[in-house]
Amino acid sequence: MLAVPALGLLNAFLGFLMLLVSLVLLWWGNAWRKRWKATATVAAVVLFGAVLPPAPQDKTSDTVADADAKARNAGRPVSSPSPRSAAHGKQEPKPTSDPDIPNYRGLRLDKAEERARADGFSTGDHDASDQDKVIWMRSNWTVCFQQADTSSDSARTIDFGAVQAGSPCPARDGGPIPWPRMPDLIGETRKAAQRKLAALDVPSDRTYAATIYGNDALPDTGEYNEWQVCAHDPARRERVTDSTSVTLWLSAPENGCPAQTGDNNGTALLPDNDDDGDPDYLDPFPHDHTRNSTFPDGLTGSSGGSSGSGGSSNSSSGGGGWGGCHSRWC
Repeated sequence: MLAVPALGLLNAFLGFLMLLVSLVLLWWGNAWRKRWKATATVAAVVLFGAVLPPAPQDKTSDTVADADAKARNAGRPVSSPSPRSAAHGKQEPKPTSDPDIPNYRGLRLDKAEERARADGFSTGDHDASDQDKVIWMRSNWTVCFQQADTSSDSARTIDFGAVQAGSPCPARDGGPIPWPRMPDLIGETRKAAQRKLAALDVPSDRTYAATIYGNDALPDTGEYNEWQVCAHDPARRERVTDSTSVTLWLSAPENGCPAQTGDNNGTALLPDNDDDGDPDYLDPFPHDHTRNSTFPDGLTGSSGGSSGSGGSSNSSSGGGGWGGCHSRWC
């Protein structure tokens, strides 16, 4: 019986086999009384249990503890599930120092704050540009930046940096708004200039056309798309904001631009030989001061005969009659 604990110290399996053999020999090959056999059996079992090594603990717990210790030593957040939750098959939330904050950028400020409050944040806001404007109507502002503070679950806050709707976001919070610059449109056709302005988000209803020559006149809308841009306001390299209006000073292709423009827009004059207010290239009678674009229907009151250069003779009996149509509208 003493061999049982001795072998148990060396090897638990051999000790258990020896315990079984000893019990068989004790009860079936021994003349001892039953009371002595029972006492010996209990003693053998107690001795064998005393020399067995302690039962190994849950390997899952050791693995989790090791992983958490390594994470702490490396400065990472502990993210392993606890042994209790692993034993019950439950996944606990993983604690983290940088929680996944929803992205509210690009939303209207009022909508962003509404969603953030629904997500459990208290909100704040400020002008994201260097102009430091006070935000009044949040529906007219757009979120460019957000800064969240989640140091405490009970006091999660988020601060929005916003710009007025239609304004581009600065490169950094508190930086200048990167408004586009006016390109050089001189020499472009009005149609090509309009396309470039549309690319800068300047709508057509804030783009105006005017003649560079004071005595010129624009034809009907759409008929001056091929006219040439001689000057524009704002000038080249000036900022184009969301409220900028643009004026294009134009000239008909056959006239070209005056030698000097700039602040003299609209003061240069095209040749007008008869000094009737119409430039020669538009005047059907450039040598007749009495006929111009304001003459009633281009009709004369003469009673026949030649009616000036380019006129026709339309005599009628009795000496009266119309002098015919001497207008570019005929």
